[in-house]
Amino acid sequence: MAPHLLKGALLLLLAEACFAGIGAVVKFTSETASEAQVVFFRNFFALLLMLPFLYKHGFKMLKTQRWYLHASRALTGITGMYCFFYVLARLPLAQGMLVLLLSPFVVPIIARFWLKERPSRLTLFAILLGFVGVVLALPTPDAALNAVLLVALGSAVLVAITKTTIRYMSDTEPAVRIVFYFSLLTAILSAIPLPFYWQPLNQDVWLAFIAMGILAAIGQLAMTRAYAIAPASDIGMWTYSSVVFAGAFGYLIWQEPVTMSWAAGVLVIFYAGYITTRQRLI
Repeated sequence: MAPHLLKGALLLLLAEACFAGIGAVVKFTSETASEAQVVFFRNFFALLLMLPFLYKHGFKMLKTQRWYLHASRALTGITGMYCFFYVLARLPLAQGMLVLLLSPFVVPIIARFWLKERPSRLTLFAILLGFVGVVLALPTPDAALNAVLLVALGSAVLVAITKTTIRYMSDTEPAVRIVFYFSLLTAILSAIPLPFYWQPLNQDVWLAFIAMGILAAIGQLAMTRAYAIAPASDIGMWTYSSVVFAGAFGYLIWQEPVTMSWAAGVLVIFYAGYITTRQRLI
């Protein structure tokens, strides 16, 4: 048994629960706040929650020789974030979270050529099986949603690049440093368009933004630690768990229906994640 892989999978499950919670908050605030506000405050409150770590570890925590990787991750991350929030505002929560389910198909491909991590045949089969599950879970094709789905695809690729970058830099960069730089750089970048898209916000939205920051900080720390202790190509499939959490949130908060095809797709996706992880636990 490989304890590091099991721990990585559990941390990734925690991260995906937090990210599904962020998705619910984004959908809740999208009716009142602009996308620029949502992206900025998601990063700003996450940065505030990281400041105690800076106080604890001191400025030595910021010392790095790989600033270019932190900058690259911030650029791909914030671009993917804008795309993802755009999709969430226009689709039911469970279907919108399917955007993130596309990224594990891309992670092993990027990891193969960049990190030289060769996926096994069983992992490749699981990737194919996961794709079948996503097709089952997606809604009936609608020409009006073509543009939204295209943005979703772009977001999935950017998320995959971001996750693989974490794996690449984790040999020298601790999780706290990676998350702190990501929060700092994305907060700065997302502040640039904020004055041009400012809208008045009520108290409920402010509370939702604070909750989003907390979930973002916890999710980023858990995800970064997960990919630091386990190969991206082996645990990436557990990213699929986010759609289950999103389905529960969508049903409980907005009474969004859970269809049989969606449930069947989720079961196939989870089985794909199970077989790709179990091969390393035996």
